[in-house]
Amino acid sequence: MMSRKEVSKDRKVMIRPMTATDLDEVISIEAVSYTTPWSRRMFEAELAGNAFAHLFVARDPESGALRGYVCCWVVFDELHLMNLSVHPEWRRLGIGEELARWTLSWAREQGARSATLEVRVSNEAARRLYEKLGFTVSAVRRDYYRDPKEDAQIMNRSKW
Repeated sequence: MMSRKEVSKDRKVMIRPMTATDLDEVISIEAVSYTTPWSRRMFEAELAGNAFAHLFVARDPESGALRGYVCCWVVFDELHLMNLSVHPEWRRLGIGEELARWTLSWAREQGARSATLEVRVSNEAARRLYEKLGFTVSAVRRDYYRDPKEDAQIMNRSKW
C-alpha cells in the first residue's frame, strides 16, 4: 500500500479536509451525480456531529476549483467509504482514483485494516475502480437504492 505522500507525488488535485465553506460546491456536484443526493443537512451533520466521519475535498492545485470529494467513516479498524464523487466535467481523468487511493492511505494511517463500501450494480465505472484498488464483492443488498430501485454490491478490501 502506498503512503499518502507517494499517492500524491504526481497529484492532479490538492486534498484537504472539507469545511462548511466547501458545501455550496459539494452540494452542486452531489446534485448532478446522484438521483438521491445527500442534502446540505446530511453533510453538515457529518461535518459537525459524527465523530467517526471524515470528509475531504479535492481541489485543482492552480485554480482552486472543486474537482471532487470523499466522505468516509473510520470505526475502530474499518474504513467505510460513504460517498465519493468527481465533478462530471473532470471524470475519467484519474481524480477519483487519486482521491480513493489517498483516502485508503489516510485511513491506514488512522489504523484501518479493512475497507467496505456499497455501490450500485449499474455503476460499472465505480465498480471497475474499486476492483482495481483491490476491493471484491462480498454480498448484494437487494433493493438498497430507491430512485431508481436497484441492488447494491457490498465490496470489501482486507489486504493492505
